[in-house]
This record gives sequence, C-alpha cells and structure tokens, in this order.
Amino acid sequence: MIIEPNSKIRLELQEELKLAQILINHSKDAVFCVEENGQFIYVNNATCSLVGYSPDEILGMRLREVDVNWEWEKWLQQWELLKQQGSIGFETCYRDKAGKVFRVKISLILEELENKQVCCVYACKDNREYLPRASQAQLVESPNIRDGLEQRIVEYEKTDDDLKNSISLLTSTLESTANGILAINFDGEILYYNQKFIDLWNLPPELRISRNRSEVKDFFESQIQDVEVFRSHIWELPSKSDSETYNLLKLKDGRIFAHYSEPYKLNDNIIGRVWSIWDITESRRSEEALKRNEARFRTLAQNTEAGIILIHDSYVCYANRAAEMLTGYSIKELTHNKFKFEQIVQKRQHRQVRKQDGATTCQYQEMQIRTKQGFSRWLACTLERLDGVLDFAGKEVEMITAIDITDYKQAQSELCQTLEQARRLSELRKRFVSMLCHQFRTPLNVVSFSSDLLRRNIHQWSEEKNRSYLDLIQDAVEQISELLDEILLFGKAEADTLKCEPRQLDLKQFCRDIIAQIYLAGGKQKAINFVSEGECSTRCVDPKLLHHILTNLISNAVKYSVSSNAVALELICGEDDVTFKIKDKGIGIPVVDQQQIFEPFYRGSNIDSIPGTGLGLSIVKTLADLHGCEISLSSEVGVGTIFTLKVPSVNN
Repeated sequence: MIIEPNSKIRLELQEELKLAQILINHSKDAVFCVEENGQFIYVNNATCSLVGYSPDEILGMRLREVDVNWEWEKWLQQWELLKQQGSIGFETCYRDKAGKVFRVKISLILEELENKQVCCVYACKDNREYLPRASQAQLVESPNIRDGLEQRIVEYEKTDDDLKNSISLLTSTLESTANGILAINFDGEILYYNQKFIDLWNLPPELRISRNRSEVKDFFESQIQDVEVFRSHIWELPSKSDSETYNLLKLKDGRIFAHYSEPYKLNDNIIGRVWSIWDITESRRSEEALKRNEARFRTLAQNTEAGIILIHDSYVCYANRAAEMLTGYSIKELTHNKFKFEQIVQKRQHRQVRKQDGATTCQYQEMQIRTKQGFSRWLACTLERLDGVLDFAGKEVEMITAIDITDYKQAQSELCQTLEQARRLSELRKRFVSMLCHQFRTPLNVVSFSSDLLRRNIHQWSEEKNRSYLDLIQDAVEQISELLDEILLFGKAEADTLKCEPRQLDLKQFCRDIIAQIYLAGGKQKAINFVSEGECSTRCVDPKLLHHILTNLISNAVKYSVSSNAVALELICGEDDVTFKIKDKGIGIPVVDQQQIFEPFYRGSNIDSIPGTGLGLSIVKTLADLHGCEISLSSEVGVGTIFTLKVPSVNN
C-alpha cells in the first residue's frame, strides 16, 4: 500500500483500514467492512477467528457466504434503512468454515468516504443455542432485544468517534515531530511516513516510497556512504524482528543521520515496526570540536608548570601533574576518592577580583595549603567559574590555576620583619635622641651653671656655700653616670652578652638588703614594707639579674608614689617558683600605655615632669626573659600599680 506524502491521512478506504488496523485489531469483537454488494473489503483478526477463514479467504468472499439468513432483497432494504438512520442492529446466524451455525449480534454503521459508501459491521457472538428461523425473527421483534441492539450501536458509534480522534491526534503528533517517522506493518508494507522524513532525505515529489520498488532502494543507497550497513540494519531488517537498532548513517553530502528502529507490540505480538530518523550533523560537529578543545586543554594543562584543578560539586574532578607536585597527592588520590580541595587549605588571602559587566569572572587569591607530607606551602591562585564551558550535568565548574610562591612569601615575611625592625630602630633612635637631649641637658646645665658661679665667686663665698655648689655638680655627675650605666646595660642585654648564672641565695636577706639600699639612697623619705611567705632561705637564682630587676621596680614604685604612701614588697616562695609583688599607691599607668610600657625609651603619658630615661622597664623585661621569669602588671590611674615577677627556682 502506498500513501501520498504530507497527505494528512487521506482517508481512502484501504489507507484508513491500514492505519486503524493497529488500534482495532486487538478488539475482541469481529469488525469488518463490506461494500454495497456485500463484498468483504476489510476484516480484523477477531472476524477471522469467528468464522474460521483466513484474511485472504474472507476478502475473496461476500457476506451471503457466512450469513445463513442473508437475502438480497432484505439486504437492499437494510441498506436503504442505513441511508436513512445511519445505523441499525439485529441478530442473525453465521456459518463458520467447518459448517457450524451460531448466533451473532450485528450492528451496521454506514460511512461515506469520498462519494463512496461502505458498511462497517460489528459482530458479537451470542452463546445462546441456535433457534429456527421463525423463532429467531420472533426474538428480533422483542423490545428488549431491540433496545439492547440500539445500545450496542451507540457504543460502537462512540468507539468509532474515539478511533477517529485517536487517528487525528496521532497524525498531528507525527507531523509536528522534529524526527522523520516511517511505519511498517507486519507484512513489511510501508503504512505511513511524515513530511519530516521527506524533507530529511530530500525525496523527489515523483518518488513513491515502497519497499517493493527498486528505484526507492536505489535512491537511498545513492545517498548513503556505507551501503551495506543501510541494507543489513535498516532496509532489509525483517519487520517482525524483536530487536531495537540504533545506527549512524553518513550521507555523501556530509550530513549524519541517527536511525532508531523498534518493534511495535500488541499483547506480546509484533504487529509492525517504527523508524525514527533525525539529523545529528551539527551535534556531531560540536562534539568533535569539544573533543578537539578537550585534547588541546589536556595538552596545555599537562605541560604547563602551573597547577590546574577543576572542582565540581565541591570535589576535585581533574588535576594535572603540576597540581600533583604542589599538593603532594597523586592525581588518582585527588580525583578518585571524593577529595575536597578545601580540606588542605589553611588560609586564604583575597587580593583582587576582576569583573566584567558587573559580574565576577575571576578572583586572585593567595592560599596556604598543607601538603600530604605535612609541609605548609603558599600558592598564588586564580579562581574562575566555567559555567557552560565544561559539561558536568549542567552544573558549573570552578577552575583553580596555582603556582608556588612559598619562597616569595618567605622573602616577603623576612622583608616585613626587616622593615618592622628598621621602623622599630628608627623609633628607638628618635626616643633615644629625645631622651639624651632631655636627661643629659638637665644635669649638664647644673654642672655648667654651678661651675661658672664657683669660678667667679669661689673666693668671695664661704666654704659651706662653695661646698653646696660642689655637691650639686657631684649629684649631676652621678645622674649622668647612672644614665650611662643604664644605656650600657641595655646595650649588653640587646646584644645578648649577659648570662644567667644562678646560685644559692637567701632571698629574705637579699630583699632586706635591696630595701635598705633604696631607702638610704632616697634619703629615708618613703617607707618600704616587706613581707614574706614560705621557705625562702635557700633558692637558686642569679643575684645580679634579680638585684637589678627588683631595684628598678622598687625604685619606680618609690618615684611614682603619691606623697608619703608606703611601698610594699611581697615575697612568696612556692615549691617550684618564687613570686615577687611590688605594690605602690602612685599615679598608675594608663591602659593605652600598658601594652608599650616595656619598650625601650617609652614612658607613660601621665608622668609630667618626673625624670626618667624610659629604659628601666625595658631592661627589666629583657633581664626577666633572660632569667626565664614571667613579669606582668595591673594598674589603675590614680589608684596604684602592682608588678608581679615569677622566678623559676629549685630548693637545695
């Protein structure tokens, strides 16, 4: 059977039956069509089962050969009634091929197709026993039977409408699809093909498709590069084959078609086969271009010195050899064990972000990672999201390109330390010069002024007055000497020339001697209270370092105490260490100064005109560190200050 292309299913009788065959062949009722002369023109499988004839046998017969009650005049009357009512129903008797007579319920529906009238017959076997003709006629006249037949007619009409709607929907669907469709029945005859099939193959209008026409086969083979594949897997493939096939057809004009074929089954029986063909030329070209790009990318990635890591859904999905060298992990470890790159990142430093059209396209970061071997390594990384560039189920991929900058970061750190040290030294120099100008000027002025007066008036003044000016000169010289001693000691401490040399010492007596020296040197103006706790008679400490530390702390407490408030020294001797607490009720140290109070040449902001070099506490901190001591302070402005010194020590 041949069907004109792009016909929207011209419902010629045999064409309609072919297309409807798939839908009605599974009907349990016998369905067939006859012409006005009673000639069978179509039967379904149930009709063949009902009368026992093959399809070819029935199509060569007329209705009177199976209907035992058939009469030509009665048939003409029924035909006229059909023209008036469109459908009728009744009961009759059929005779099968074996000669057995049985009852059937009949519904006749008249259809007009292109000026040609045909009768569609629906026959249902009645299992009641066959009755004589007279009884049969009597039953037909029964109102109940007539009502039942009318109901069956309505049902068959609805089935017919549903069938037409299904055919129309199927036709529209096949014509609107982007694939070329071709349908074959179980006899291998082409039932249908859509317009897309014609367009894909550029079929000439005069060529009518049929598997039985050699010119059609010759046309297809003239378009195909591999003719054998077309013959064996497509054209000559049996329509009753139960296998699904998928082939690529390369055409001589450079196009590539995908061909998919599958059997159409009904109740596990193959009743036909459907071909689907679509053009994949562009997709194949894109795929090949993607493969070439992937090959180029892999070549570049594998030969670059920069580490390249692709991250998809938080996991590493690709790493090159350079990344292997940077991280210490093998490529297999990075890509096959759900390895998260973040697990080796210790620190990130965001440097800059490059934007285009308001969207972030690339970031530059410096990352500190820990390698598999446990080393820390700094990487300079660019991070870029490749949305749509690489296909990972439609999800974006992050690409990290990294180089090792560990040496650079180390050099940068050393440079920063050097710059910080230079800044600190510059600050110390400024403080030192300021301190020298201030602390040396005062005693030098005293010496200069006193010596000038003595030079001009030594003979006129009394010996007592001359001695007072000599005493001023002596005090100024001692002040300058002490300042030089402090500077010299600070220089030795900074140069690490001082040594810690512990020995056995009675700490109680040691503290009493220091208090006595400070008390006498201060002119007995301020009391210093001393209390001790624990066994302190024999402790192993460095007396020189400890003497200077305590002397400086107690002297400062005396210097900055208000009026005649006493200063306290507490000695607490534990099993493993000795704690000294120096307490005063002086001016206190502001919070803003406490963090810097141990720096060289730094003095509190509230000292006003109280003399000092700013070296004392710096030397104390350096000596305490040398001795292994811990020193801390707590202070409140206007209330006082407590310095706590913990000295490691062992008993005899």
